[in-house]
Amino acid sequence: MESPTVDPPAQGPGAEAEGEDRRARIARYVALFVMPFLMVTMMYATYVGTMHSATPKDMPVAVVGAGPEAEAVVTELNADPQGAVDARQVASEEEAIDLLRDRDIAGALRVPDSGGDATTLSIATAAGASQATAVQQVLAPVAAGNGWDVAVEDAAVLPDGDLSGTAVLFAAMGMMLAGYVPLSTMVTSLPFLLSLRRFLPLLLGWSVATSTVIWAVLGPVVGAVDGHYLTFLGIGVLATGAVGLTQVLFTKLLGPLAVLLGMFLWVSLGMPASNLALSIHSMPSFFSFLHGVLPLPAAGEALRSVLYFDGRGLAGHLVTLACWIVAAFLLSLLRERRSGHTIPGAPPVTSPRTPLPALAGSPARSLRFRCVTAVAFPLSILVAVVGLMSLSLHKPEVHDLPVVVVGSTAQEADQMVAALEPQLGGTLDLRGGTSVAEETDRLLEQDVVAVYALPEAPGDEATLLTSSAAGAAQQSAVQAMFQQVAAGQEMPLETTDVRPLTGDDTQGSNSLYAGMSWIMAGFLMVTVLRGGAPELTRLRQFLPLLGGWAVGIALWLWFLFDVLIGAINGPAWELIGFGALTVFCVSLAAGVFTRTLGIAAVVPIVVVLMLAGVPASGGGLSVYMVPNLFRTLQDVLPLPAAVDTVRSLVYFDGFGLTGNLLTILAWGLAGFLLHLVVDRWLTRRAGAPPATDAPGDSPTTNPAAPDERSVSLREADVTHTG
Repeated sequence: MESPTVDPPAQGPGAEAEGEDRRARIARYVALFVMPFLMVTMMYATYVGTMHSATPKDMPVAVVGAGPEAEAVVTELNADPQGAVDARQVASEEEAIDLLRDRDIAGALRVPDSGGDATTLSIATAAGASQATAVQQVLAPVAAGNGWDVAVEDAAVLPDGDLSGTAVLFAAMGMMLAGYVPLSTMVTSLPFLLSLRRFLPLLLGWSVATSTVIWAVLGPVVGAVDGHYLTFLGIGVLATGAVGLTQVLFTKLLGPLAVLLGMFLWVSLGMPASNLALSIHSMPSFFSFLHGVLPLPAAGEALRSVLYFDGRGLAGHLVTLACWIVAAFLLSLLRERRSGHTIPGAPPVTSPRTPLPALAGSPARSLRFRCVTAVAFPLSILVAVVGLMSLSLHKPEVHDLPVVVVGSTAQEADQMVAALEPQLGGTLDLRGGTSVAEETDRLLEQDVVAVYALPEAPGDEATLLTSSAAGAAQQSAVQAMFQQVAAGQEMPLETTDVRPLTGDDTQGSNSLYAGMSWIMAGFLMVTVLRGGAPELTRLRQFLPLLGGWAVGIALWLWFLFDVLIGAINGPAWELIGFGALTVFCVSLAAGVFTRTLGIAAVVPIVVVLMLAGVPASGGGLSVYMVPNLFRTLQDVLPLPAAVDTVRSLVYFDGFGLTGNLLTILAWGLAGFLLHLVVDRWLTRRAGAPPATDAPGDSPTTNPAAPDERSVSLREADVTHTG
């Protein structure tokens, strides 16, 4: 039974301790800058470092057939100096399909029967869309070199509701977030719940609830998953339990700093190792090892096994999750027996009745308020991430793709547009033109996606001009369409990539990650300051700190991406300057929300600045393959402006920088003006009488301490009261 006594008020992580000397205060301020620096660096060094030049390496494939011809194909594939595949020979197509469905191979090429020239290339799209594409890129040229006609067969087709194959990715991400995020708040708001005897039943209930929410979002709401509720429930309980228990262990060892270790392990390493976004066979070999060890890959592959492969290979992934649970439980139990329930850096309280802040930097709250916050805060982040990302990316469908048809005369171009409209009018936004040179300029300015130039004379070939640098997905889509058009009109087609991706940016994702790193560096800084040093968030103290941070982090990120990794080779000073401006302006805008809403502002900030910005940026999928809402947001949000700036500086000679600059400046100016309003508002609030708690709540204010309004006025962090 809990003691009825109430512990004395505890000093919070953001509070300036009584008698804090100058050296301790400086150390606290330095730590507040180090944390966002490490978080941004860990995430984007790993993402850019592993994904900027993702190419197949030792990807297992099969050659179906017997005799010397099949052996010769195996030898040819294994002799590739790039080492793209690890080929083996199998006797029958049925054996190859079994290996595909067991995910022991990524693809299979059948050698034609004696005297034949028709062959089959088997893939499994449900094992990973990027992997299926990579297999075709490697095996199709081999077939073409032997003069074989290739028919592609998919042995594991993705369902109509999940054409991108990302449902398992977002589900596994949600399960990781459900296990990881709550601990970042509980360590300071509800530390007495982190003993194993209290935490275990809470974790079980939380795992069941969040797994149900994830299934509901991906199933009934988004339509990416049909049924399989019990599957999500079972795998979700194991995955969330594995991450949650391990994060408790980290918290018992490191206190609040466990957030850095958790982020590094679950997010920074977990995503490249997951095999859910890009094939694990295109990652460095170290991540192949992590693929069989970490919870995120285990959860995603377990879901993939059940949803798409009739449970093949499920047991191994469940064992991985179970091992994490058992190991984390035993080590946490050992830690408790040796050192009790003490958590480094946590408030030294044992009674639930002791008022503590619900979120870092907030005033002390009652137990009821803290419990609600501990559920609502991570749950809202989970729903936002899984819901918004899956809704925008789960079913990419091309629509309104701007393409210009160029003829020798305007009449010829218009006639071709009219002929194509019944077939492609719902997918393409077709326009006529008469000058290939002028329309190529528009292609380079990214006003159009492709230029289809008709033959100048009968018997000549048509030409399709595209740009993979503007978006590999939209380029592939438009090429497939016009190859069919040319085949139907019985004319040869030449395709030209006027701005190809470089070997250091094979996926075209570098601009997305660079832009995201700037945005994250901007809002993380103000979030950390609001939680750890709100006395520095008033505009006159904030601006010089922000200026130094913006320039410093932009310079570091350029050095990281360009010099150390070698992924983004653009004009240095332009990238550093625009990066610093983006960080500065985003921080100003986000700071308004953190000053008025506290750390709870993280949810709307992440939704607006990051989650909505990703599909609106065209950095992953084309904006012509996501819902129309995101095309509208493309001209409004800072992330699309940042992504387009990097892409433009690296590939398109700076086209479009003016519009992007105005977008970023608008966010910064709005943030600056609103900061002035907030300063005045807080000054006026300082003279208002203090509010009282609702009847029945525990007292949350100390009569001897300044109330929340005067704290806000002075921007001092008096967060814990008696």
